[in-house]
Amino acid sequence: MANSLSLRRAFTAALPALCLAFSATASADTVLRTVPSSDLKILDPIWTTSNSTRNHGLMIYDTLFGMDEKGAIKPQMVEKYTASADNKVWTFTLRPGLKFHDGAPVTSQDVIGSLARWAKRDALGQKMYEAMDSIAAEGPDGFRMSFKQPFGVVLDALGKPSPPVPFIMPRRVAETPADKQIDELIGSGPFTLAKADFRPGDRVIYRRNAAYVPRKEAPSGLAGGKVVNLDRVEWVLLRDLQTQVNALLNGEVDMLEIAPLSRYADMRASEKIELVDVMPAGPFTVIYNHKVEPFNNPKALKAAMLAINQEAMLRAQVTVRDFYKPCTSIYLCGSVYASDKTGFFTGKPQFEEARKLLKESGYDGKPVVILLPGDVPALNKMPAVYGQLLKQVGFNVDVQTTDWATLVTRRAKKDLPENGGWNAFITFWGGVDASNPITYTALTGSGDRGFFGWPTDPELEALKSQFIETTDLVRRKDIATRIQLRALEGGVIAPLGEGKALAAVRRGVVSGLLPSPAVLYWNVRKN
Repeated sequence: MANSLSLRRAFTAALPALCLAFSATASADTVLRTVPSSDLKILDPIWTTSNSTRNHGLMIYDTLFGMDEKGAIKPQMVEKYTASADNKVWTFTLRPGLKFHDGAPVTSQDVIGSLARWAKRDALGQKMYEAMDSIAAEGPDGFRMSFKQPFGVVLDALGKPSPPVPFIMPRRVAETPADKQIDELIGSGPFTLAKADFRPGDRVIYRRNAAYVPRKEAPSGLAGGKVVNLDRVEWVLLRDLQTQVNALLNGEVDMLEIAPLSRYADMRASEKIELVDVMPAGPFTVIYNHKVEPFNNPKALKAAMLAINQEAMLRAQVTVRDFYKPCTSIYLCGSVYASDKTGFFTGKPQFEEARKLLKESGYDGKPVVILLPGDVPALNKMPAVYGQLLKQVGFNVDVQTTDWATLVTRRAKKDLPENGGWNAFITFWGGVDASNPITYTALTGSGDRGFFGWPTDPELEALKSQFIETTDLVRRKDIATRIQLRALEGGVIAPLGEGKALAAVRRGVVSGLLPSPAVLYWNVRKN
């Protein structure tokens, strides 16, 4: 728990270096300074599934549709749309006045190019394009999608909040190969970002897009009117948790996207800090590398899953009991498709069976490399605990500490662990992202085309196709449960239970935060 003495000292302590940095950027503008959940180093929101990059994308890009706070998909860049009775033909018209940051109008050709690039990286996008017969422009502001078979989840795909999000970029940018990062930061969203304002390891400065025309509806989650009340938003990177809290207390930052739970009791008692419940709970999961030993062997993989102790791992990571919950479903507990049918997986350690399977697998004692993001407080305890659990089974474990940006880059490598690859890492998903089998990014069995770890499971992919083809809720629930059982049996993901994070703001200074899968900066006011 927090060191209360050091926190009390923070009320009077000065942070000269921080003060100097902030005074250098002081102006008459309304500037909100926030500490992001992790450092931002990758700016292409299609190239990576990192949440920090997705959140950056929400600042400078816009989407055709957006999910409101109740989970409904609503038009965003689209003014109107139609769908044929059989869901095979969809037409869309963009709302007037959409412009990119360089002043160029947003056209249907930009949309078509952006969707094509996104679909090469996104599992649901791949499904959509496999079912698609054609996508064509109908004038500068309209386009039509035609499908070979009914595809009833077009809006779910175009409005998905989980990364990669189908952000709309200029056609010339979207023509960048999907396996290469873009080098232009041009969107049409409510904020702009100049390359000079991107300072990795220090700060990212977003400026209000004065030309942005928000929708007329009230804001709701990622939908509605994105009205910007700030001239500038600065993401300030502060790695040390106590430094984050001190900076908030002293007014040198206005907000922490994720309040460190190790300082929870003292923050809750402080008259200067308000804790805000913005983002829903979400699950932690283990992602295994199916490409290399030992987890390319089903018995070794199952042994690793049987070592999981959800309660111990959650307690170590989240620390405050009110903010975590064991849950064996791969979907968010309490959501529409959550199920207690989880086969062999119980979320409790089954060491004897695990040791038996590991021996049968022929495991040769080669180190299992688990990546630990030391700079992400929400994830930096679980990997070490899991490493200890795996050792009890008989694995030789090498927990390697890195920063999140390096982990994001390294997890894309298919090299052997000793050559810079990896065997496992732990990540966290927004509750909305993990509530539906077609928007759950990691729920793939498409090998090299799928999520990191690259499991190959044609049966899983066939079940997802069945889910997409039906609109009957009862049938969808049955298919979702079968997807869950298949994903657990194949070790596609291993659920570790759920956690919740609160944001922290300066009391009476920051208001207007919207409930959403990500922290949003439109509608926010600084008093």
